[in-house]
Amino acid sequence: MEQTYKFYVSGMHCRACVMLIDDRLKEYPGVTSARADLARREIIITGNLIGDQEKVIQDLNLILKSDGYTLSTNKTKKTIVWSEFYYALPMATTLIAVFIWLQKLGLVNLVSGNNVSYSTALVIGLIASVSTCLAIVGGLVLSLSASYAKSGAKARTQIMFHLGRLLTFFVLGGVIGTIGSALHLNWTVNLIISMVVGLVMLVLGFNLLDLTDFTQKFQIVMPKHIAKKVLAPREVFNFFTPFLVGGLTFFMPCGFTQSMQIYALSTGSFFKGALTMLIFVLGTLPMLSLLSFSSFSIISKPWQGIFFKTAGLIVMAMAIFNLLNLLAVAGIINPIFNL
Repeated sequence: MEQTYKFYVSGMHCRACVMLIDDRLKEYPGVTSARADLARREIIITGNLIGDQEKVIQDLNLILKSDGYTLSTNKTKKTIVWSEFYYALPMATTLIAVFIWLQKLGLVNLVSGNNVSYSTALVIGLIASVSTCLAIVGGLVLSLSASYAKSGAKARTQIMFHLGRLLTFFVLGGVIGTIGSALHLNWTVNLIISMVVGLVMLVLGFNLLDLTDFTQKFQIVMPKHIAKKVLAPREVFNFFTPFLVGGLTFFMPCGFTQSMQIYALSTGSFFKGALTMLIFVLGTLPMLSLLSFSSFSIISKPWQGIFFKTAGLIVMAMAIFNLLNLLAVAGIINPIFNL
């Protein structure tokens, strides 16, 4: 007889976490459905599970441990580790100061009118690869490694996966840019789109600080039932499956990816849209490659909170710089940063 269990979840940061937890727990024998809720920080599990509730939760936690999630029977009050800001704030301030210095030297261009520069796209990719992107794409990387391990094709699998990501992001980025060109977006529309990108980035950065769950509802996400269909091909074993799965990550519910897709639309150019998405995905490559070919994982490290908060502060600073610069370009305010 099927039973229903309700557990509380700690460690969830975004909608990608919800999908990853659902997917992981459905692999447990006897589980017929798993529905995580980010706002309530809980999950409802239905199935014929062996053992009492204590044994079930121990077994499920073993599955989720490597991803940094923990289930419990008691709801715990959200705790904010303010001490992590003692380290995150000076680290973020230092890196932001370096970005500004490089901008003044003309080596990078993080703030550029109503455009998201290629330098910005690269930095956003780097940050995405250690935050929301790591949660879902990192899970896929590890899952593919485990699936193909018996055949001894781990290296080939990972290479095909990353090639699929690079090629698909380039091609579909160009397609999005071409669509923008067909729509004949004028300067005002481009400015509005750039403002939307800035606001999305601001929300993403704030969510990385993990101060409240309220702003999670403002994050643009793909419907869960569609995203789950994107994950399905990983269970098909053939030479091109890793390539296909890598390409399908273009549609994953990662806010950073979606913000870059919105900007690619505003470029109105196949080449600019393609290059923006390619540079963004190249930014994610170092961390995901490290995860692919080693056992490294930032999620399970004790300093993950400091890392996420540092990344969040940097993303928020970049978003604020760009939003203020956009307002200056529009003539709404006077230039504040002479970058």
